[in-house]
Amino acid sequence: MSFLSAGNRRDFLKLTAAGTLLGSGFASRVSAAESCAPENLSQVNVSHYLLRNVRLEEGFIRKQDVITATRTGLYDIEIDGASIAGIHSPGFSSPLPAWDAAGHILLPATRDMHIHLDKTFYGEGWRAPLPRKSVIDMIHQEEQILPELVPTSEGRAEKLIGLLQSKGSTEARSHCNIDPISQLQGLAHLQQAIAHHRQDFSAKVVAFPQHGLLRAHVEGMMREAMKMGANYVGGLDPTNVDGAMEKSLDTMFSIALDFAAPIDIHLHETEPHGVAAIRYMLKTVRDNPQLKGKVTISHAFALGTLSGKELDAMIEELKEQQFSIATTVPIGRVIMPLPQLRAAGIPVWSGTDTIADHWQPFGSGSMLEKANVYSQLYRGPDEYSLSRALGIATNEILPLNSQGEQQWPKTQDPATMMLVAASCSAEAVAHVAPVMATFHQGKQVFGALAKI
Repeated sequence: MSFLSAGNRRDFLKLTAAGTLLGSGFASRVSAAESCAPENLSQVNVSHYLLRNVRLEEGFIRKQDVITATRTGLYDIEIDGASIAGIHSPGFSSPLPAWDAAGHILLPATRDMHIHLDKTFYGEGWRAPLPRKSVIDMIHQEEQILPELVPTSEGRAEKLIGLLQSKGSTEARSHCNIDPISQLQGLAHLQQAIAHHRQDFSAKVVAFPQHGLLRAHVEGMMREAMKMGANYVGGLDPTNVDGAMEKSLDTMFSIALDFAAPIDIHLHETEPHGVAAIRYMLKTVRDNPQLKGKVTISHAFALGTLSGKELDAMIEELKEQQFSIATTVPIGRVIMPLPQLRAAGIPVWSGTDTIADHWQPFGSGSMLEKANVYSQLYRGPDEYSLSRALGIATNEILPLNSQGEQQWPKTQDPATMMLVAASCSAEAVAHVAPVMATFHQGKQVFGALAKI
């Protein structure tokens, strides 16, 4: 058997990614069917309770200094309100109501750090996107579709939140269109949907000029969106869409400075426009220190066009100005330097982007799937690499640190977590294992467990 070359590996992954999606979906259907059988299954309905027979990671197993497996043990976990109140030996004597975790591994809940909850076909049956030629072509299509989507966007956003919870995510950063068609109505609907889930889901909103900040003349509307409570100022390809890189970025930064708000910009542009845009943003932050640590570049495909000393210098400057990167872990021609960014200490977050809309239909809502694809592309198939890949889906909260020391969960940690049908985090990533239950600040928001 010969190893795949880098190019062949990318082509192979394009073919196998669909299999990963289908496999994870099949596993979810099987687990759901099996979980419906016992009559004593229920959701936790009290604030102070025990989860018994919870599997936790305890350390790595090594053979001749090679990590070969993960050691785990069973525990009883006490939850009080939003926090983990105690981690007890199995069979802990307590009068508290208890539910059986059935030996499933407990992992930190995942976070979807780049999604569009405001515009989705999800929940309305199958609908494939139309052919496209460019981002501008897609914007023209969206201009035709939005009048249909906006009136019912609140309900579809709530369905999408439910899907994310079923996949283990209880936190998201959602971009929301600010454009001449939806204007501020989409934002109002999204805020209402999020408000309905205040107890079981946390979301921050990016005011996103999808049709261009300058092209669509929405600076005033963006400012109104910030007054309405949007959390981040968004932006979009300042050259390819807005046609004026410096003016577009200056306008975006001006809004952010006026509202003391962080930034999350979609940057699909590659070399040379994308690299120039990143360098201009770095310069702007250097000139305005109050922006340091407040800029996220979503996609950032231009980084995949750099190599060697040029890439090293860019990464060093991104680290110095405390930029973060949000990625969908793309499969394609551009191989992103995600491992190098993470190794440098630059926050790299992942997101599903879209689940089902006119841009693409491939999303499943699973951040474990993103960790799986990341591991296939960048980390490798061994126990240690798989366990580290989970961090891209949990904002680097991991059960074990790099030395194999147990670091999560600890008493008083937020009880925001998921029970997964796997023996350890490495298996959960490798198999995109089914999520059996999801908890947000102690409240069970998905799944059913046997009451004991």
